[in-house]
Amino acid sequence: EVQLVESGGGLVQAGGSLRLSCAASGYIFDDYAIGWFRQAPGKEREGVSCISSSDVRDSVKGRFTISSDNAKNTVYLHINSLKPEDAAVYYCAALWGSFCRTLRPSEYDYWGQGTQVTVSS
Repeated sequence: EVQLVESGGGLVQAGGSLRLSCAASGYIFDDYAIGWFRQAPGKEREGVSCISSSDVRDSVKGRFTISSDNAKNTVYLHINSLKPEDAAVYYCAALWGSFCRTLRPSEYDYWGQGTQVTVSS
């Protein structure tokens, strides 16, 4: 069974940075792409970035960087220069296949429980 566990969220001042982690287990790492999503109160869940064994796909340019450590089966999302509008629950999710064909949340197969990011101004 695929399991995803996010960590690294918290309260950060505007202008600060965070590194979110997504620890994956239960599958061969190269068989799935891993995406990061966020959902703010009252808003739809939106795709932020995705990484696979073949590619990287970003929908939010500039301040977000996705990376992976295959030896640890962990995918990271680095967020720099945090803004109050970045506050949300951040989720990671797994998409079957060896490339990031979509950042549409409904297409993803497995989800973590989310980690809260709060930004103080």
